[in-house]
Amino acid sequence: MKKRGSSLAGGALLKVKDLHVATEEKEILHGVSVEVLLGETVVLLGPNGAGKSSLASAVMGLPGLFVPSGKIEFDGAEITEEEIDERARRGIFMAWQAPVEIPGVGFRELLRVATEQPVTTPRNPEHRWASATKALELSPFMLQREVNVGLSGGEKKKLEILQMMALSPKLAILDETDSGLDVDAAKTVSKVIRDYQKETGLALLIVTHNARILQSLKVDKVYVLADGRVAKVGDGELIKKIEEEGFKGMQLLQMDGEENE
Repeated sequence: MKKRGSSLAGGALLKVKDLHVATEEKEILHGVSVEVLLGETVVLLGPNGAGKSSLASAVMGLPGLFVPSGKIEFDGAEITEEEIDERARRGIFMAWQAPVEIPGVGFRELLRVATEQPVTTPRNPEHRWASATKALELSPFMLQREVNVGLSGGEKKKLEILQMMALSPKLAILDETDSGLDVDAAKTVSKVIRDYQKETGLALLIVTHNARILQSLKVDKVYVLADGRVAKVGDGELIKKIEEEGFKGMQLLQMDGEENE
């Protein structure tokens, strides 16, 4: 598989600048700035309610969230006001924390529609799906099932990764992809994502509570969120420090609400 092209000669694929995000009830994010470079793996960490999934959803353009101020730029274009389908067409993919069931829609048909492939074509990409299915240790019969109907949490998460590989995005946002995966399954998924990233130059923005999904990946940058703000930025070593000390031990936010150095 060839690496998907970008209009950027180098630098940040995703730029989130001083982003404020709110629902109708309250503001959730208070001036968050994040960058993801081409081919980079960036991890969002933080305690429950810190705003990690809200940031991921805002980048994807999830309905129900509003941006009072700030900007989201992707591949050199501002996308702050774009709809979720427009962002997907630009090359942003999101693996949801809780994938929904779609009764009556077969997974094979979903992939064909999503990749704009006719039922019969001399270049039908199903051989690629079969290879990815095998790598993810999924039964080939999964493609004949209705989307996520009657599947375990782990199967749903693996099928989300299969969709990512079929769509060939520039940026994949993985929101708690390791939840529902046992230790062996998390190891398998981590290796598949690593190999796919090396092959395609995929950029990753990963929201997680533990490091299992990261075990085969090279983490380039870590953003720690607390109370809707970026409290700390570091490299992969920051993950180890958090595992040892916890979020409380790191004293993430100063009393005046300013970011730590």
